[in-house]
Amino acid sequence: MSALAWIATASLVTWCFLLFGRGFYWRTDQRLPGYGEPARWPDVVVVVPARDEAEVLALSLPSLLRQDYPGRAEIVLVDDNSGDGTGELARSLAARHGGLPLTVSAPGEPEPGWTGKLWALRHGIALAGARDPEFLLLTDADIAHQPDSLRALVAAAGPAGQAPRRGHGGDAYDMVSLMARLRVAGGWERLVVPAFVYFFAQLYPFRWINGSARGTAAAAGGCVLVRTEAARRAGVPESIRQALIDDVALARAVRREGGRLWLGLADRVTSVRPYPRLRDLWAMVSRSAYAQLRHSPVLLAGTVAGLLLVYVVPPVALAAGLLGGDPAAAWAGGLAWAVMAGTFGPVLRYYGEPLRMAPLLPFTAVLYLLMTVDSAVRHHRGAGAAWKGRVYTRPEAAPGRR
Repeated sequence: MSALAWIATASLVTWCFLLFGRGFYWRTDQRLPGYGEPARWPDVVVVVPARDEAEVLALSLPSLLRQDYPGRAEIVLVDDNSGDGTGELARSLAARHGGLPLTVSAPGEPEPGWTGKLWALRHGIALAGARDPEFLLLTDADIAHQPDSLRALVAAAGPAGQAPRRGHGGDAYDMVSLMARLRVAGGWERLVVPAFVYFFAQLYPFRWINGSARGTAAAAGGCVLVRTEAARRAGVPESIRQALIDDVALARAVRREGGRLWLGLADRVTSVRPYPRLRDLWAMVSRSAYAQLRHSPVLLAGTVAGLLLVYVVPPVALAAGLLGGDPAAAWAGGLAWAVMAGTFGPVLRYYGEPLRMAPLLPFTAVLYLLMTVDSAVRHHRGAGAAWKGRVYTRPEAAPGRR
């Protein structure tokens, strides 16, 4: 066989492994577990970190205020030095809509060694601690919830007061997280957003997270219900104060202390933040892509090589094999591309997108590759991970940790 045929065969073998050996990550059946209502509804404090969120807050905060929750619940919105009137708008919305009690607080600029969101969460969790709730719902300011969202999350977490400990095999969870259904409206959103969910699940297979026998840990930061005691045991948020990918860091901290996790796709939770232009989506991904690789040039090189082998080789091998008279390369490339498209289909259906978009996944993968490389270039130029006027360096470069 030709060299191209061997490379295409390696890609096909990789796809066969991904199809069967990666926790069936491509399936979309990990949805919120259904449980009967508990005998006692535990107290919950909802913590919402918000920085310059006036554009989306009117679409999201009323959905929290109107939660149909039988127990005691309240909201703490932490205004992280917004310059657009986020705090004032939140108070106005609470006065207009009523519902759950709302507290708006401002912690000031983050102390050295803290990322902005985790600084806001620290402040919100400290305020929640005075209420001594059994659960904390950490949800972003752009996330809208159906009226029964909080009720369903708490019920899915399991019996109140029966959080599992290390080695426990019961049905209770220390953390329940939902990957909010992201907005898919414009052309770039249709191309990039479903692939974002697909790649995340490939990196962190939901079944592996939800199975107690494995150590895989991840969460979706837009909607995380965590037992307060589990957060305390894990030292959260102090133990992860420098994390740029805070949701994964939070899940790992809880898992290390024996916590049981559950992560799935949302039916009741949606993101209202628009990403109408490619540059908006680019900024969302590149902000933390290199941090995901631990700022390692070696991991970056391996990721680029892996993405090329898995996503780019199949269509290239098919085209080159057909044009160059190499049937082995064409067959291997075509089969690998078919498996790739087939695994992408369930996520497209979840987002209501046509299956004819599945063969475009190699093109989208190249976009993500370029976003990741751009993230690394920005880091090495000193730009770091930029978000809403703040630039974060890698943890070991942070003040006090040199």
